[in-house]
Amino acid sequence: MTTMMREETPLATTRRVRKINRVLAETYPYAVAELDFENPFELLVATVLSAQTTDVRVNQVTPSLFARFPDAHAMAVADERELSELIRPTGFYKSKARALLGLSQALVDEHDGEVPGRLEDLVKLPGVGRKTAFVVLGNAFGEPGLTVDTHFGRLARRLGMTEQEDPVKVERDVAALFEPKDWTMLSHRLIFHGRRVCHARRPACGACPISRWCPSYGVGEVEPQAARELLKYELAPGREELLEKMRAGWTRRQLREEGYSLSA
Repeated sequence: MTTMMREETPLATTRRVRKINRVLAETYPYAVAELDFENPFELLVATVLSAQTTDVRVNQVTPSLFARFPDAHAMAVADERELSELIRPTGFYKSKARALLGLSQALVDEHDGEVPGRLEDLVKLPGVGRKTAFVVLGNAFGEPGLTVDTHFGRLARRLGMTEQEDPVKVERDVAALFEPKDWTMLSHRLIFHGRRVCHARRPACGACPISRWCPSYGVGEVEPQAARELLKYELAPGREELLEKMRAGWTRRQLREEGYSLSA
């Protein structure tokens, strides 16, 4: 526990982390789920595929996947070998194929092929945990939820929102600090920041817009120029044009069509 956290009252912590959320909102006004999807089924499948790989890689795979298997009814009767080959680039493709087959069959059997919009129903589906369920609820159904992935958990601890490692306990602690209406966008912002600035091994502290309120400032590179070299995606040096277009509201699809790379 840092000195800042030891000396901070609960009210001060709440005010500080809500300030962080506001600054991140200004930094990433374009923060959204980075998985491409057109409906709840596509988002659910894409989220399952995103385990142990990047959203960029998943987005490269899903167009052909959904062209072949556009809904739960089609995917439930897919040939496992064909499905495995379609998703091979995402890694762990054999186990993911089995998960998608089981998931799709459960949707057909229990929900007429539709993705349910309740947490208690989603987490009963094969391969769907709380993290995946909240991604779907928050982004496909507009229901508030915290998506505690590795980035979210790391930043929540570094920012003094929790000391817990268990995702459910992290979710509980962070939820208590924010209004439910802020949960989904907070998730996007922390994940964006974790991917771009607050890296696991060498965070770019000297280029961080929330360093003033961060009890972990100094665990990474603090020299400003060296820190800027660590920034990724649209914040990376030389990608100012991409950042400008993202801030102007261009979608990922529009950016790809114009030839912009969205990888790190």
